[in-house]
Amino acid sequence: MRRPLFPKLSRRALIGGGMVCFGATPFPALAARGPAPYGATPSSRQQAWQAMEFYGFLHFTVDTFTDRDWGLGDENPAIFNPTDFDADQIVTACKTGGMKQLILTAKHHDGFCLWPSVHTAHSLKNSPFQGGKGDIVRDISRACARHGLKFGVYLSPWDRNHADYGRPAYVEYYLKQLRELLTSYGAVHEVWFDGANGGDGYYGGACETRQIDGATYYRWPEAYGLVRRLQPQAVMFRDYGTEVRWVGNEAGVAGDPCWPTMSGLPFTPALGNSGVRGGALWNPAEVDVSIRRSWFWHADENEGVRSPANLLKLYLTSVGRGANLLLNAPPDRRGRIHEADAQALKDFHALLAKTFACNLNTTARVRASSTFGPGFEPSKILKGGAWAARESDRAGAWLRLDFAQAETFDLIRLREDTRYGVRIDDYVVEIADGEDWREIARRTCIGAQRVIRLAAPVTARAVRLRVTKAAASPVLSEFSLYRLPEIVEDPVIRRDDKGLVTVAAVGPGLELHYSVDGSPPSMPYAGPIALSGGGKVRAVARRPSSGLASAVITEDFDIVKSGWRLVSCTGDNGEALLSWDGSPDGDACNAPRGRPLEAVIDLGRRYDATGFTIQRGQWMTYGGAAPESCQVWLGDDAETWGTPVLEADLSPLRHQRSRVRIPFAAPVSGRYLRVHLPRALDGNPVVSIARVGITTAQA
Repeated sequence: MRRPLFPKLSRRALIGGGMVCFGATPFPALAARGPAPYGATPSSRQQAWQAMEFYGFLHFTVDTFTDRDWGLGDENPAIFNPTDFDADQIVTACKTGGMKQLILTAKHHDGFCLWPSVHTAHSLKNSPFQGGKGDIVRDISRACARHGLKFGVYLSPWDRNHADYGRPAYVEYYLKQLRELLTSYGAVHEVWFDGANGGDGYYGGACETRQIDGATYYRWPEAYGLVRRLQPQAVMFRDYGTEVRWVGNEAGVAGDPCWPTMSGLPFTPALGNSGVRGGALWNPAEVDVSIRRSWFWHADENEGVRSPANLLKLYLTSVGRGANLLLNAPPDRRGRIHEADAQALKDFHALLAKTFACNLNTTARVRASSTFGPGFEPSKILKGGAWAARESDRAGAWLRLDFAQAETFDLIRLREDTRYGVRIDDYVVEIADGEDWREIARRTCIGAQRVIRLAAPVTARAVRLRVTKAAASPVLSEFSLYRLPEIVEDPVIRRDDKGLVTVAAVGPGLELHYSVDGSPPSMPYAGPIALSGGGKVRAVARRPSSGLASAVITEDFDIVKSGWRLVSCTGDNGEALLSWDGSPDGDACNAPRGRPLEAVIDLGRRYDATGFTIQRGQWMTYGGAAPESCQVWLGDDAETWGTPVLEADLSPLRHQRSRVRIPFAAPVSGRYLRVHLPRALDGNPVVSIARVGITTAQA
C-alpha cells in the first residue's frame, strides 16, 4: 500500500494521452419503456463489484517477518516461513466477518512473490516454507473457491528488488508475471494496481534511487488488455482511469458527497475522495483501510485492532456513501488471521446484520409526487423494483412512507437505480409534524447507496424524501428506515505537548475509566491526567443504564519531548530522534554511509533516568538498518561525559519495530543525553534509527 504522507508521486491515469473508457453494458436489461439513462452508467462488471459492498485485503509477505510495511527489496527469501499456515482459517475468518472477496498481495513493493514464479528467484520457491514447494496464491484462491468467496490479486508495479526496474526489460517481466497470475489460479475478480511508483531500493544490488513516469512507463494499455482478455469478469483498480478508483485516503472515509463519476481532469486525492458530478467516466470509489494501524501484521498492534463499533463507523462512511469497503486483515507470522482480528470481524458482522435486520418500511404505504408509468409505481421499492418519477418531475419530486402507527428510527438507506445514471443532486428527508413537515436530514448525492445516520432517533407516522435539485427525474430503488442497536463507541485518548492526557467519550451519558500502566482500566476518569513521563494508557466507556461497554482502547506514550533540543548529530534528519506521536511510523535519521551515528540531545531539564529507549525507522533509506549496539551517556553538559551508563546489544531491533526499553543498572541523573551507534546490523552500510528517549520512575 501507499505510505501515508509519502513524497508526491505521479498519480495520473492518462493512458496513451487519454482516459481508458470501459463499456457501459448494464444488467439486468432496462425496461423497454423506462426512463432514458442520464449520463455515465456502470458496466455489468462494475454492477457486480458494487453489489459486494465489503471485502478484504490480505497483506502478507516478507514484511510480516521483518516487522515493516514497505520492504527494501534485499530481503532474503529464507525469512518467509509461516509456522502454521492455514488458508482455510484465513478465508473462513474473513467470510465470518461478512467479506465477499479477498485480494491477496501476490507481490508487494519488496518484489517477493507469494507464488513460485518462473520469472524470478525472489519467491517462495527459495524460502523454507513447505520445503520451497509452497504456493500461497494457489492456496488462498482455492480456499476462496471452497468457501464461496471471490478472489483478487494485488501485483505491485514498483519492485525494489528487480535489477531492471526503471528500464524497458522490467515492464516485460511485469507483464509476464501478470499473465502468470491471470492464467494459473482460476477466476480472478479484481486486479489491484497500486499507485506507489519509484524510489530507492536494492534493484539487484545497485542500491540506488530510480524514478519513472507512472502514467507511461508500465505500458498500461497492454496490462489492461491482458486482464480484459484473460479474466473478462475482473474489475481493475488504479488511482484513476480504470473501472474502480482510489478514494484518496487510507482512513476509511469517502467524501460527502462521493460521486461515482469522474472526468478527464488530472487525478488528485481530493478528487478521488469527492468524484466529479456529471463526469463522463463511471469510476466509483474503493475505500481501502486496515483493521490495524498498519498494513502488515505487527505484534505491537494486537491490542489496537479496530472494534466492531469502529468498523461499523467505517462502513457508514464508505459503503454508506456509495463506495465499497476494502478492509485489510493481515495474516500473522503463523500464516493465520490473528485471534483479535478474527473476533473483531465476527462481532462486526453480527452488529451489521443486527443493524439492518428490520426494515421498517415493509408495512408502509408508499406515495409519490408522480409516476413515470407502469412498472415504476412507488410501491415497487418495496418489491425489489424502482420508483421513477415523471420525466418533468425533478426538483420538488417526492416519495413518502406512511405508517399505521408511529415508527422510531435513526438510520435511513437510499439507493438510486444506477442503471439509469446518477440523477439526484440535493435532497432532504422530512417527518410529518402535525400539519407540517420537519426536516431531519439534508444531503447531496445518493448513487449506488446512501446511508444517513441521524444524531438521535426520531419517531413519526410519515417520512418523506424530497428532491431539491436533480439533473433528471428520480429513479429510486430503495427508501428504507432502520433503528441502530445500542452501541457504545470507543473513547478517544489524546495527549498534548505538555504531557496532559485526556479521555473523551463519543456520545452522551457515558462513564469513562482508565489506567496508565497497561492494566485493565478501573480508575474513574474525572479530568486530564499528567503523564509527561510516558506510559500505556487504557480506557473504556460504559453506559450505566445498560451496562454496555465499548472496546478497551490503548495508547502507548513515550516521555514528552517538547523541551528537548538536538545539540549535534552526525546523521541526516536528526530531528526525527526527538519525535513521538504514539505510532511506530515515522522518518528515520541515517548516518553517513559506513560511519557511526552519534547524537547529543539537550533534555531541557535534569532528569532522574531509569533507562534508555530506542526505535528503528519504519521508512528508512535503502541500505539502512537498525544499529547492532549502543553506548549511552547522561551528563550535566554537552561536552563532559565520562563512562557510558549503558552499553547494550540491539539485535532485537532486527525484526521488531516497536520501542526497545533497556533499564540502567541504577538510576542516573543528567540533562544531556549522548547516544553512539557504531554500526548497522548484518553488515548493512547505514545506521538508521527513528527515535531515542529515556524512561523515568513515572514510566
